[in-house]
Amino acid sequence: MDSILFWLVPVASVLALCFAYYFHKQMMKESEGTPQMIKIAAAVRKGAMSYLKQQYKIVGCVFLGLVILFSIMAYGFHVQNAWVPIAFLTGGFFSGLSGFLGMKTATYASARTANAARNSLNSGLRIAFRSGAVMGLVVVGLGLLDISFWYLLLNAVIPADALTPTHKLCVITTTMLTFGMGASTQALFARVGGGIYTKAADVGADLVGKVEAGIPEDDPRNPATIADNVGDNVGDVAGMGADLYESYCGSILATAALGAAAFIHSADTVMQFKAVIAPMLIAAVGILLSIIGIFSVRTKENATMKDLLGSLAFGTNLSSVLIVAATFLILWLLQLDNWIWISCAVVVGLLVGIVIGRSTEYYTSQSYRPTQKLSESGKTGSRYGYYFRYWFGNAFYSYSCDCGSSGYHCFLPACFRVRFL
Repeated sequence: MDSILFWLVPVASVLALCFAYYFHKQMMKESEGTPQMIKIAAAVRKGAMSYLKQQYKIVGCVFLGLVILFSIMAYGFHVQNAWVPIAFLTGGFFSGLSGFLGMKTATYASARTANAARNSLNSGLRIAFRSGAVMGLVVVGLGLLDISFWYLLLNAVIPADALTPTHKLCVITTTMLTFGMGASTQALFARVGGGIYTKAADVGADLVGKVEAGIPEDDPRNPATIADNVGDNVGDVAGMGADLYESYCGSILATAALGAAAFIHSADTVMQFKAVIAPMLIAAVGILLSIIGIFSVRTKENATMKDLLGSLAFGTNLSSVLIVAATFLILWLLQLDNWIWISCAVVVGLLVGIVIGRSTEYYTSQSYRPTQKLSESGKTGSRYGYYFRYWFGNAFYSYSCDCGSSGYHCFLPACFRVRFL
């Protein structure tokens, strides 16, 4: 029964990749909009691909050096498992592939989302959300596919130890952790390199456009806007995809390794096997339930930003509730020791993730008071500046602008002046 349940893992991973392909094809059928929109989207796409091509050249050289080092340690000095270099390489490859596929989808979806939103808010949300779901499904699909592949391969080639039968699963899980290290190495370059490029391009575009030329942010007349949008894709999409792949696989592999180590001295190989596959099964069922959540996200045409965030929250909360129920069911079927408390631990982690997300939304969304208050304070300066002007008056501190504005209402960089009377 337990062996049959394991096959749910590769099946769910393939299903995730199939839905990712389906969402991508549906998005590509939509129109990119006007010729100007198509031209800008093509420039951003070309820049993003050029960046990734250069980055992957450097990362490839780093991986080549590390694989040679691990190969010498494995095959020359025999100080580690012979499968470690290959596992390390595949982890980095699939991590980079996740980011690449997610970014490629994002660069095609941006103009299509903007064009759809011109006609229908719900259509724009659907294209944007399902295009984003492509990267999410690719990450979990490739992650579970790689994990299940390595488990089946290592289980077939690593012989069982007659004296300590529980030692085999410990060797398998620790070897699989190396593939997580490869994903971490790739994520390091993708996240940090992409993040640096993103901020450099963002600041450069703002300085050239808003400060020097006096044109609005993200204006297509500013060539640096293209670099800014390229940075958003390579940092926030490709970098995020590689980072998520590493975190997703790392958490599953670490839990499986702990499950194997927990029963290493018990000689109970059946319970040890259940502890190893439990996180994989929860992740596999989570994929199926997340797909249900994806299809549940929709909104009304006259929705506000708060309504849009509520639609996204509904899909997330629906999937979360279903995953909680599935977790209790899976661990009950496996009959793990302390399965109730293990299920509660999963629920706590899920709740913490939701709380962090909702808190971030509250303090950063324009629909809530903290951001609105910050925006209001930008009109007159800080509260302390207001009290300073109240007590000392305009006779001591005032603005004088070349444009003719008086008081504290002109913020044009070209005519901003401060005068002490």
